[in-house]
Amino acid sequence: MASLHVGNLGEFLREQRRSAQLSLRQLADAAGVSNPYLSQIERGLRKPSAEILQQLARALRISAETLYVRAGILDEREQAGLEVRSAILADTSINEQQKQVLLQIYGSFRKENGHAEDASAAEAEDAPSTDAKPREP
Repeated sequence: MASLHVGNLGEFLREQRRSAQLSLRQLADAAGVSNPYLSQIERGLRKPSAEILQQLARALRISAETLYVRAGILDEREQAGLEVRSAILADTSINEQQKQVLLQIYGSFRKENGHAEDASAAEAEDAPSTDAKPREP
């Protein structure tokens, strides 16, 4: 089943590269990977690491999380959580303390709805608490 994800990833990368009007060699150079390796990824013969996917995403100017989902590294539900977190952290109209409070609330809602394994909930729990009540086990 993993090869299906890799194949989908390769096709997606090829589409993104063509949309960006980049040759295989240009994308390989921009991402810092070899031309043959990128070709193998696009043909579904190789499964790249998260680091390589991040380099490719940067070169294509797309979200690394999108590539992680395509590669089967990240669940789509986790991607949604990361996008919300990123939006909160990028908002310049609120201060850092307000951002942490929002992340904590968002994480607690996700945890309550069964997404305890998700990084947003874990990071939100690490944020400073605004309530003085101890947490229940």
